[in-house]
Amino acid sequence: MRKPKKVRIGVVGGRFGCAFQWHEDPGCVVQAVSDLREDRLKNLVNAYKCDTTYPSLEELIKARDIDAVAVFTPAPDHVRHCVKALKAGKHVICAVPAAMTIDECEELLETVQKTGLTYMMAETSYFHQAMISARKWHEKGAFGEIFYTEAEYHHPGLEVLYVEDGQRTWRYGLPPMNYPTHCTAFLVGLTGERLTEVTCIGWGDDSQYVKDNVYKNPFWNETAMFKTDKGHAMRVAVYWYGSMRGTERAQWYGTKMSFFEPDPNGLGPIIVRRGGQKEKDTAGFERDLPEFEQYDQPAWWETMLPEPMRHGGGHDGAEPFLTHEFVEAIAKGRRPAIDVYEALAYTAPGIIAHRSALKGGKQMKVPQFDRKA
Repeated sequence: MRKPKKVRIGVVGGRFGCAFQWHEDPGCVVQAVSDLREDRLKNLVNAYKCDTTYPSLEELIKARDIDAVAVFTPAPDHVRHCVKALKAGKHVICAVPAAMTIDECEELLETVQKTGLTYMMAETSYFHQAMISARKWHEKGAFGEIFYTEAEYHHPGLEVLYVEDGQRTWRYGLPPMNYPTHCTAFLVGLTGERLTEVTCIGWGDDSQYVKDNVYKNPFWNETAMFKTDKGHAMRVAVYWYGSMRGTERAQWYGTKMSFFEPDPNGLGPIIVRRGGQKEKDTAGFERDLPEFEQYDQPAWWETMLPEPMRHGGGHDGAEPFLTHEFVEAIAKGRRPAIDVYEALAYTAPGIIAHRSALKGGKQMKVPQFDRKA
């Protein structure tokens, strides 16, 4: 029997692009790598043992022996680069966020629809080990109804990436809600709900980073409250500055069970279930006493991935899962878990949330980009 052809991928971007396992996936081969910077290009060559290099994405996508492109370039370039790759006939996996503006969301969606090629966003929160557990419980109905979700992406200390070689990078002054997907994925990627309305509050100070940037963004931190199409609530907190420990986490409140991802301050993962016990509150009133248990988190990569990929990775083991999901989707001709519709459902709410913050917390509608019936 003839052995199936492997997906031949070109990897662009020698920073985060080095974190994936294309060379370990049985269905994939790294055909070429590219970065504008020589040092990062060497990182890619070393990571994937690939000596075929191109000086730019534009040159790489001309190659006829490449089926797909992994786009790990600066965020403001994502749509431009993805559109070029798709129009060149390449399947695409792209780092987050999918887009920076609503116009870009529309352009990306139109291009994917016209080309009919596979697009996937590499959102790490979707494959957190705890998120995989949460999806398994949700499929079985263990949560009951999830009526409220909280998600936090706290990343103080990013200023070290704001300037390189004396030049401002794309991260300099980036609005927090333009990078929302590490949070929004925790609900949209679990229940399939869509975030439809938002009010958002921003906070900034007198730092030059939020006084003078290309985004005209005055905020270090933004806190949003979303309403879903099922009438549920979600709080999203993306913070770049303050006295906090870094985290990407969520907690889901259900009618039968709630689940709390590990907290950077030392608690979790925790399950809370409605129980038959009773307790008295501080005022002496009797109430239900939910059961509280420490959850022993499985390492799902040990059972859910091909043998060469059964190891941990960054972002709570997400990268090997993202790698294999993209490769398998192309090989089997199916939609990837985080296709263009999901990617925009994670991304667009943050764009509108930032607009809300600029208007002092005005309630705003979130445009929807789902597949038309």
